[in-house]
Amino acid sequence: MDNTVVFAQNVRKLCLEMVYNTKASHIGGALSMSDILAVLYSRILNIDSSKPNMEERDRFLLSKGHACTSLYATLALCDFFPVSLLNEYGKDGTFLLSHTSSKIPGVELSTGSLGHALPFGCGIALSAKRKGKDFNTYVLVSDGELDEGSNWESILFAPHHKLDNLILIVDYNKIQSLGSVDQVINLESLSKKFESFNWEVYEIDGHNHLQIYQTFKSMKRNSTPKVVIAHTIKGKGIDFMENKLLWHYKSPSESEFNEGIMQLLKS
Repeated sequence: MDNTVVFAQNVRKLCLEMVYNTKASHIGGALSMSDILAVLYSRILNIDSSKPNMEERDRFLLSKGHACTSLYATLALCDFFPVSLLNEYGKDGTFLLSHTSSKIPGVELSTGSLGHALPFGCGIALSAKRKGKDFNTYVLVSDGELDEGSNWESILFAPHHKLDNLILIVDYNKIQSLGSVDQVINLESLSKKFESFNWEVYEIDGHNHLQIYQTFKSMKRNSTPKVVIAHTIKGKGIDFMENKLLWHYKSPSESEFNEGIMQLLKS
């Protein structure tokens, strides 16, 4: 899995550059899911950057659209558009908006208003089943986003309609916008909640590339939707950002940017 490790570190480096150059935010949540995206896009998803709209492609929806830098960097590294275009992130007139924009090749849905992508993903998955299409729909949500009622309506809907072509991924980094998840609204026991709603549940280390890969590869169609609860670290890869609420909104200073780049280059 060495190639996916390099991929993930390149994603992190590009994320940090985008956020620093635009004086933007949400670097912590972008870094926490970089390993998941690296494995999905390099080893799991049926996609083709030369045919981004091919009918048989797997669909990936990033519900936590505020952390879009990680997805933008991933798509650029997969040749959906030139890496140089990332320099336009967050600037006036760009398509690379600071929340995920469907105007970008490879982006299925504009997101950022939390709690919307899973209901949309349920619709895609249900349509695919009814039309006899074989692709999977993957939806990545944040843990704090599970405070939204629309998600729980979808979590009820998916097993009722036997959406075994739907895979939900929870980026469980334990920190949301205004505090730790257990202090704001405690989600535990998250796995038992999903099990009680008749989902097939996997709990993994969201930074262990082999475990991520093996988990997705092991999934079978069995009339049951799947959820991967990925335990992650907010700000993963840069030690002074890890597990720090501050980096949900803070933009790095010049010295913090330089130190972060050095750490990523050494790892």
